[in-house]
Amino acid sequence: MLDIGFSEILLIFGLMLVVLGPDKLPGVARTIGRWAGRARAMARQFRDQLENEAENLNVNLQTHTPPPAQTQAPPPAAAPAAPPRSGPAEPWVPPADSPHADTPHTPPAASTAPPDAPHDRRE
Repeated sequence: MLDIGFSEILLIFGLMLVVLGPDKLPGVARTIGRWAGRARAMARQFRDQLENEAENLNVNLQTHTPPPAQTQAPPPAAAPAAPPRSGPAEPWVPPADSPHADTPHTPPAASTAPPDAPHDRRE
């Protein structure tokens, strides 16, 4: 992790003694020691919690078997698109057993605008 030897630590403490002075150095060292202890405790607690969660997951995976896979039929193949008709459209006729079999169907009126004319959309 950090490759700090004894000579580097001694140099850092010497610089701190010169900068902070002999009055403040013990208080600063104590504060740094507390922070380091708290950081270690939090890291240990975090590691233990992760290990417990991983162990619980392993136990749950071992005790519970997954449900059997449900096989589904593949979706039906798409039918090829019918080619467009060029002749007049035939009127739709309802089946004979339909309740609307007696009602005649009239197709909508054909548009008088050419197919490439721009549409007028008023909102």
